[in-house]
Parts: sequence; structure tokens; C-alpha cells
Amino acid sequence: MPSHIQTTDKIFFEKTGLDPVSITTLVNNSLSGADDGELFLEYVQSEFFSWDDGKLKNCSYDTDTGFGLRSVAGETFGFAHSSEMTEKAIARAGETVKAVQQGHGGKMDLNPQKTNQQLYVDDNPLMGVPFEKKVKLLQDIDAYARAKDPRVKQVSVQLAASWKAVQILRSGGHKAADIRPLVRLNVTVYIDDSKGRMEEGYSGLGGRYSYDHIFDGKTWTEAVDEAYRQAVVNLSSVPAPAGEMIVVLGPGWPGILLHEAIGHGLEGDFNRKGTSAFSGLIGKQVASKGVTVVDDGTLANRRGSITIDDEGTPSQRTVLIEDGILVGYLQDRMNARLMGAKSTGNGRRESYADHPMPRMTNTMMLGGSHSNDEIIKSVSKGLYAVNFGGGQVDITSGKFVFSATEAYLIENGKVGAPVKGATLIGNGPDVLTKVKMIGNDMKLDNGVGTCGKDGQSVPVGVGQPTLRIDGLTVGGTKI
Repeated sequence: MPSHIQTTDKIFFEKTGLDPVSITTLVNNSLSGADDGELFLEYVQSEFFSWDDGKLKNCSYDTDTGFGLRSVAGETFGFAHSSEMTEKAIARAGETVKAVQQGHGGKMDLNPQKTNQQLYVDDNPLMGVPFEKKVKLLQDIDAYARAKDPRVKQVSVQLAASWKAVQILRSGGHKAADIRPLVRLNVTVYIDDSKGRMEEGYSGLGGRYSYDHIFDGKTWTEAVDEAYRQAVVNLSSVPAPAGEMIVVLGPGWPGILLHEAIGHGLEGDFNRKGTSAFSGLIGKQVASKGVTVVDDGTLANRRGSITIDDEGTPSQRTVLIEDGILVGYLQDRMNARLMGAKSTGNGRRESYADHPMPRMTNTMMLGGSHSNDEIIKSVSKGLYAVNFGGGQVDITSGKFVFSATEAYLIENGKVGAPVKGATLIGNGPDVLTKVKMIGNDMKLDNGVGTCGKDGQSVPVGVGQPTLRIDGLTVGGTKI
């Protein structure tokens, strides 16, 4: 028996007193007339530390447990959830979800093959480091940042970790389980030039590992150095120009634009309903040649990785666009069944109180043949966008607006002055066709991504190489 199943059996059955045989019978009865469905069990421990104004401002610790039971018939599903982990509560949920079991859309009889590999450690990060040491880390980060420059007026730090155990039970006795650690560090440094102008810089990192990596002195000092560097850059920034121009996107985190403007449009539910700008375009040229986009949930220790998805399907690497051709969508079980496809292991949910749906894991564009310097030198006038903040996307049209938190002018093939207030405006599918040069420096983000969809948030990763995009609209503040 896999160790994850042994561990989760102790949590969900031995500690609660639930009888596994009785629960299996309840699942079989609850889903007997359905096309698909599952009982999702979850146990989560989490903690959060917030440091501001030179002191510990917030410290919280939470434990949550519960179940979600779903029954699927055609494209309709019944879903019930509760934090009451008892046989009676699960039985009541079973009666509720059976109400939808009519008008089938074709059963999904095959349970996922157990081909998944362990991608991260089982260790609980909350238990490995004493409380005092965590507070000391926040103090050290604050002191290190302030000692760098007398202009540093404020330092804000957040430290967070969670340890999640999940088990998925399906009719016929199929059982899958996963143990998911997750840690994160955020550092924001504020600098005042003494002339009334204050700017900030941000750096963050995280992943599915223990606190050991974050507590390593080299790791957290590099995070502070990066936040400080960005603040200094922003302090000397000039108003951003506006208009249509060549835009060079830096490697790594700028892949968030790819995630939002393109990735969501490749999720199965939007395409099954015909509401995505990519609907019905499988096999068609949707991007410039050389553009290859993949979603890979199998990368070790990455924030967006999952050994199995929240339906029990092993995570996998899915090619979405290959050399400019659309070749696939991201699928959960329900949408895959209705579209005559297979699940890609992308059925994800925020918690036991939410139903699964197609979601990204680590989404990235693969590298090309050009160096970063070569791409910059090819631009006589344009914008070099290195870091991004928030943005908005319309899935149906693909239109997006993104704000750049670090960007520079490009003049005569050289990186020039930093600019402030630049926004990128465009259409995801259209932007794909305007990619003219692809860098050989593909890079993943540092592990800070969180994706929202239909009110649910899940951890994700993004990545890309340096890209040259011609004819992208830039909204600026320069008059």
C-alpha cells in the first residue's frame, strides 16, 4: 500500500473513527447511478506570520478538515460538503447528490492508472522550525534591509506554510492520496528619497518543500537584495510612454501574462462550452512558429506541481501549443468525458468545500534560439517589461490589461531609463501571432503564483524565455 494512503488512512479513519468499509459502501451507493463522482477528504494545517513597522503584526495558526461529495450526470453535478467528518454527514451528502443522477452523458468507467511519482517531501514544514526561530527570521530580514540604505523607511515581510493531506475515493473501491507541503516568503522594501517620493520593491519565493530552503541565509538575503534593487530602480523611474510599440518581455515571472491571457483560454470547460477564443481550433495555427506552450504538473518541488489532481488522476506534462499549432486543452474528468478526450490531470479545487474544474499547474512557453542580448539589440525603440503586477482578462475575447511593476525603455538596441505606470493592452490569441523572437533563457518564476477562477484560488507556476512581441499597445502616463 502506498505510504500516502497509509498516512491519510490514519488521518481520515483511525483518528476520526470512520469505518473505511462503511464509507466505501456509502460512496458506491451514492454514485451508483452516476456517470462519475468522488468523495474528497481533506486535512490542512496552515500558519501565517506578518511583520510590519519593525514588529510582528500578525501570527495565525489554523487547522481545517472536511469532505466534499460529488455526483456527476452528463454535464450536471450535485455537490455537498461538510466539516463534520462523520458517517451520518457523508450519508446525508449522498442523499443530496443523488438528485442529479439522470440524463447520463456516458459513464467514465476507467479509474486513473497509478503512474504518478512522488514530486515533493511529506514533511510538515510547520513542525520543523520552532516559533522563536520564525520570528527571529523576520527580525533578521527587517534589520538586513534597513542596514542596506538609510533611505529604507519600511520593510514588510510575510512567512506562510501549509501541510495538506487529501484522499479521493471513487466507486468500485478506487483510492488515491497525496501529501502536499507548501511554503512561501514575501519581502517588500519601501524607499524614500527625502524629497517626498517613496517607491517600493517586492520579491518572493516558495515551493513544495520544507522551511530549510527559506531559512538558508543566502536565500533570504537574495530575496531582500532583489526587493531593494527594484525599489531603487523605481525611485529613478520616469513616466511610461504610450502607444503601439515593440515590447520585450523578460524571462520567468512575465509568464504570468501567458498564464492569464492564453492559459485560461485553453482550459477544457471554456472550450467545451464554446466560450474561449481558442474553441474549435485544435490543429490550427494559433501562434507564430517556434511558440510551444506546455502545462507541467510533474516538476519536482514546484509551487504549481501536484502528484495527483483533486480527482485522483496522476499529474502530467501536457503540450497545448506546439510550434504554433494548437494541439490540446487542459482537462478534468467531466469535461474530458463530454469532449471525448482524456483527463490531463488538471482537475483542481481550492478545498473540500469546492468542486473540481480544469485548472493550470505550471504553465510555460519553451525556449528558442536567441539570446537576451540579441533580442534587445534588435529593437531600435520599445519597452522592456521585466516584472508584472495585477491584470484583467476576458476569456471569451482574450483581451487583457496588465500593469508592469518594472520596465525600461529600449533605445537603439540598449536598455535605457526605467519607467513607471506602463500597462500592456492586447488580445491573447493575437499576441501569440506577434511573437517575433524567442529567447534561449527559459526560466520559471520563484514560486509565488496564485490563480483565481470562479472564486477559487490554487497555487500555480509560470515561466517563459525572453520574448520580442511586435505591435503591442502600451498604456502610459507620459503626456
